[in-house]
Amino acid sequence: MAANTSLAHHLRNAASSHRDSVALISKGATWTFADLLADTLTLAEQIGNAPEPLIKAGDSLALARHAYACNLGNRPFWPVDRSIHETHHGYNEAQPNGPAPLTDVALIISTSGSEGQPRPVLLGNVQLDAAAAASNERLPLGPGDLWLNCLPLYHIGGQSILWRCARAKAGVLLHDGFAAQAVAANLARHPVSHISLVPAMLAQLLELGIRPPPSLRVTLIGGAALSMPLYEKACSAGWPLYPSYGMTETAAQFATHTPADGPWHRGLVGKPMPGHEIRLGEDGRLCLRGPQVMLGYLNGGGLEADGWLMTSDLGSIDVEGSLTITGRADDMLISGGRNVHPLEIESCLSACPGVHDVAVTGQTDPIWGDLVVALIVGDAKTDALLAHARQHLPAAALPRKMLFLDHLPRSAGGKLERAALRRIAAESLP
Repeated sequence: MAANTSLAHHLRNAASSHRDSVALISKGATWTFADLLADTLTLAEQIGNAPEPLIKAGDSLALARHAYACNLGNRPFWPVDRSIHETHHGYNEAQPNGPAPLTDVALIISTSGSEGQPRPVLLGNVQLDAAAAASNERLPLGPGDLWLNCLPLYHIGGQSILWRCARAKAGVLLHDGFAAQAVAANLARHPVSHISLVPAMLAQLLELGIRPPPSLRVTLIGGAALSMPLYEKACSAGWPLYPSYGMTETAAQFATHTPADGPWHRGLVGKPMPGHEIRLGEDGRLCLRGPQVMLGYLNGGGLEADGWLMTSDLGSIDVEGSLTITGRADDMLISGGRNVHPLEIESCLSACPGVHDVAVTGQTDPIWGDLVVALIVGDAKTDALLAHARQHLPAAALPRKMLFLDHLPRSAGGKLERAALRRIAAESLP
C-alpha cells in the first residue's frame, strides 16, 4: 500500500499537528486526534497484520475504529451490514477458485445491490486518497470543520467521510445510521460544517421543519435522484445543497454541482473531479476513467483494458463539461413501443401536491409491453395525479396503474430497491 496516501498516514499527521483537535464524536464521547491514534494503535495490535481481509460487522463506531486500525496495520478491511446474514459476503465464497491477490487493496466494500446482487469492489489507498483530496478541495473541508456522518459505514458514502476528515484534519460527528430527530439535535448542539444526505433523509428533515444551523456550509446530496420540488423546498429553507454523483466503484463522490456553478436542473451533478475523463458510449451509458476509479471487483473484471469503467448510468455532457444523469439503462421501460425512463415520470409526479415519495416501475403487459406503474406515498388523489401527468408527460409515459403505499422499499443508503418495486407491481391486483 502507498504509505503516504493512507488513512493511517493522515491520522498520524493530524495527531502530530492537531493533537488536541476534535477527531471523532460518537455516543456522547469525544476523541482528539491524539486519542484516536492511541486507540487505533491498540486495536491494530489486537487484529494483527494479515494478507486476508478483516470482515467486520457492527455499529458505526466499531466499523470506523476497525477502518482506522486495519489501514494502520496494512490489512484490507471489509465492512458488512450487521442486519443481514453475511454468508454471501464470505471471502472464499466470493472467490470459489481461491482468494484473489489483494496487493494494494485497502478497502473491500460492496455495492448497494439496489439493482441486484451486491458486488464487492476493491479500492486502494491511492483511489481513496485521490477521492478525499478532490472532495476536500471541491467542497472545501479543512482543520476545525465537523462532518456529521449518518450514512452506513458498510457503504462507500460513510467510509469516504473518514478519509476526507482525516486528510483535512477535520472532525467526524458519527451517528449509527440516520434518525431525523437525532440529526436535528446534533445540528443544534454542535458546529457542524458538512453533512451528507440522500434525498429521502433531506425530505424527512424538511418535514420536521428543521433548518440548517449557521455553521453548515455544505449539504452533499447523493445516492439517489434529487427532485426539483425537494431541491427548491430545501433551498428555500436555507440548506446549502451540493448535488453530486458517485459510485462505490469511484470511491464515492465523482462529480459535484456547487452553488457557485449557477442554476441547477434535474439530474445535474456538475463537473467531474480534476484528473478524470468522462464520455458517453454509443448507447448513452456514462464511461469514467481516472485516479479514483476502482482496482476492480473481487470476483474479477470491472474495467476495460484501457482503464475505462462503463457504468449503467445514462447521461449527457454539456459544452462546459458538466454532467447530467438521466437514469439507469437497466431501468428503462418500453411502453407502447417508446423508451420511457422511470426517473422522468418520478420527477414529474414528485411535483404534484400531496406526493411525499414516489417510484415508478413496469408490469409486463400484452398491449403496452411495460405497463407503467406508479407507487405513491402521500395523500394525493388518483385523478389529480393523472391530470398533472397529462400536463407534463407524453402519452406513453402516463401511469396506467397507481399503487398507494405507506413507504417505498429503500436501502439503508436511501436508494430505491428496483427489484422490490417490480415485485410489488407484479403481485398487485389487476
